Amino acid sequence: MSQTEQLLLIAGMAVVTAIPRVLPLVLLSSRQLAAPFLRWLEMIPPAVLAALLASELLLVKSEAGASLFFSTENVFLLAALPTALAGWVTGNFFATVAVGMASVALLRYLF
Repeated sequence: MSQTEQLLLIAGMAVVTAIPRVLPLVLLSSRQLAAPFLRWLEMIPPAVLAALLASELLLVKSEAGASLFFSTENVFLLAALPTALAGWVTGNFFATVAVGMASVALLRYLF
């Protein structure tokens, strides 16, 4: 692949990535959105985060596929409990991350 083709490929990927981000801003910036639609939009980030966390905490992946992994050997699921508690109590992102990292390190050391 030549250097020109590589630059065109990168430019094309940039355009394809930018369009879904810029187009809604351009089309909706001058409009007032309905309150139910705004409430629905507010739920998208927590829903995506919950889906990502659930798959990482509850599933074990193997060559045969993925299966649920509820066990005391599931270090990440066990570490999620004090991490969630720290996030709820402190409301501080950095404290929550620190508790999560410390929990995983401690559980890996113990198991």
